[in-house]
Amino acid sequence: MHALLELLSDPAAWAALATLVVMEVVLGVDNLIFISILTNKLPEARRAAARRAGLGMAVVLRLMLLGSVAQIFALTEPVFSLAGHPFSWRDLILIAGGLFLLWKATTEIHDRLAGGEERTPSAAGVAGATFAGTVTQILLLDVVFSIDSIITAVGMTDDIPIMVTAVLISLGAMLAAAGPLTRFVAHNPTVLMLALGFLLLIGTALIADGMGVHLPKGYIYAAMAFSAFVEALNLLARRRRR
Repeated sequence: MHALLELLSDPAAWAALATLVVMEVVLGVDNLIFISILTNKLPEARRAAARRAGLGMAVVLRLMLLGSVAQIFALTEPVFSLAGHPFSWRDLILIAGGLFLLWKATTEIHDRLAGGEERTPSAAGVAGATFAGTVTQILLLDVVFSIDSIITAVGMTDDIPIMVTAVLISLGAMLAAAGPLTRFVAHNPTVLMLALGFLLLIGTALIADGMGVHLPKGYIYAAMAFSAFVEALNLLARRRRR
């Protein structure tokens, strides 16, 4: 208890907490885009429950990972080499997650191009989408994002309470933002296609990172922000024409 009070009175601890919260929220944008696309395929009455279940299980997963920091860092140790490049379990997880994102985004884009407007998500949902399958996909992808964000967080502070607090605050923010984002994406088909393009970009970045080619996240998020800005101008122009 005394150690916790000392931590609360330390300005450096508050600065580390603020930095970690901002970092976790920014990194959570990837997850939010994926969640909005997945849950829009469910009936409208079940979308909020799927978001809460997926993000709630993600909280438990991240707290478990924070409780085993030593094992997380063990994932960065090389397990084999291919063509002179060492691969760790972290690399393999990132590559698998990137391939999954590329597959998911490509199939979603194909479905929408092949089916046209009739495949736009509605209150009845999309055939083939299940509650358990949606939650499972949210959780599996969160494993990929959690490992990388926790490794980054541990590099910024050694205090587990700060990391736990940052995770809880950021996931609370994600839970609050997931609903409005999901509804916005559902009602704007061009935004949905842009979000799928973001998933292609994120998946490619994950594979590149796993292969040892690090793409600065600032560049990726800057490209996403610029694309979102252009799409916002398009939405504004269409609204004024109406």
